[in-house]
Amino acid sequence: MKRILIVEDEAAIREFEAINLRRAGYEIVEAGSAEEALDIYDNDLQGFDIALLDVMMPGMDGFSLCKELRTRSQTIGIIMLTAKSQEMDKISGLMIGADDYITKPFSPTELLARVDSLYRRVGIINEKPKASSDEITLGSFTLNLRRRTLTKSGRNIELTQVEFQIIEMFFTSPDSPIGRTDILHTVWGTDYFGEEKIVDVNIRRLRMKIEDTPSDPKYLVTVWGMGYKWNSEA
Repeated sequence: MKRILIVEDEAAIREFEAINLRRAGYEIVEAGSAEEALDIYDNDLQGFDIALLDVMMPGMDGFSLCKELRTRSQTIGIIMLTAKSQEMDKISGLMIGADDYITKPFSPTELLARVDSLYRRVGIINEKPKASSDEITLGSFTLNLRRRTLTKSGRNIELTQVEFQIIEMFFTSPDSPIGRTDILHTVWGTDYFGEEKIVDVNIRRLRMKIEDTPSDPKYLVTVWGMGYKWNSEA
């Protein structure tokens, strides 16, 4: 299918993105505002693999749109496009559910590389063969590899496709430290040329969902100098 929803209020930039992604084989649907994008998404029958969202738009901005899309789908890939280089803009987008970000201005090569990388991750999840064991239970948590769900004491925890892949790494190797680079290469791919701190932001986001006290984690803990691990004895 390879369908992308491009949301950008500046027509020239939207056309630049659409032309380059169509040349690469993607089917593109364009929206000039967040409000139009939600209307398209809610009435579309085919679904989208990726949403490319501009941050600064009149009316509803890209951050708010990202939140709305995440309430509708945990599996759609979301890339935020921002003209700002400030750290908080990047972190804010990732914390509300985006999978990646690109800072304007960007080249067609960078745009395509980021989109291709995210599309492969979405495809891996949709096409991943069924595991020989359906569930992994660690304490009060149960990870269902068939349904791709995580529950805590029977309560479902909504995870994005990136978050699920990270949790799967920890559940298949509990109590073993996993380095940031290993997480980056496994989840984002060895050809990802973004920044490694995207791992740390996703860990923070996961802690907000699974920990009783995110600022003092007891399940997903930091192993200084090594990375992170899942503490099965918590």
